[in-house]
Amino acid sequence: MVTICFANNKGGSGKSTSCSNLGSALAKLGKKVLLIDGDMQMNLSLSFFDEEKVLAFAQEEQNIYRALLEEEDLTAYIKHTDDENIDIVVSTTLMSSIEMDLFSKWQREFVFRKCLKKIKKKAEYDYILIDSPPTLGCWVMNILCVSDYVIMPVEASPWGLFGLANMFDFLDKVNEIAPDVSLLGILVTKVDERKNYYKQTMETLHSYEDLPVFDTVIHTDSAIEWAQDASSTVVNFKRSSRSAKEYVKLAKEVDGKCQ
Repeated sequence: MVTICFANNKGGSGKSTSCSNLGSALAKLGKKVLLIDGDMQMNLSLSFFDEEKVLAFAQEEQNIYRALLEEEDLTAYIKHTDDENIDIVVSTTLMSSIEMDLFSKWQREFVFRKCLKKIKKKAEYDYILIDSPPTLGCWVMNILCVSDYVIMPVEASPWGLFGLANMFDFLDKVNEIAPDVSLLGILVTKVDERKNYYKQTMETLHSYEDLPVFDTVIHTDSAIEWAQDASSTVVNFKRSSRSAKEYVKLAKEVDGKCQ
């Protein structure tokens, strides 16, 4: 079982979209996937349930926040989706206060590890994919500490690479207490080849020595927005679309790297 988190301290990089669609694509390849929504914006949750249902889960306290607060086994918080091979732990807007809540806990960097311990031991999933918020605090450190790999989505835009150095520094700090987590790759998203930003982004990334960059890139595609409006992933919503095919290609690339 492989645990991968999506992290970047810059918002709008495509973390939630990539996490949900990679999950869908891996499921199409026959992999059993557990998704965990760690962001208060709940976009990962909204990729599989409509807003009414997600809010209902939050009110019933069947969400990641309650599990972290009580330091409980996450098994009881897992929700089945309509997608074959995909389960999910949903988020809530209450995650906005998780940094404060974690601050007072014993070994606060490893609270999430405790919640995931039984699930990891059972190894019923091939992949656990975790969506993280665009921050560099104790909660993201918790997420990185339970992960085998991190994927960093980067938007092909003038500000897309802004803060990437901070992410590398933060990962180095995490490696001091969790040496096994490593960067699986940089995923370039929101690509529009008509603009120079894509070429500039790729040239900059490849100028870093030994920096892993995925061969697969994700182009800007209106099908992604239509899928989000339908509370779905583009892989499920329109499998013939360019972006859906790219996420399937990404899933094969990720699966190959993790073998």
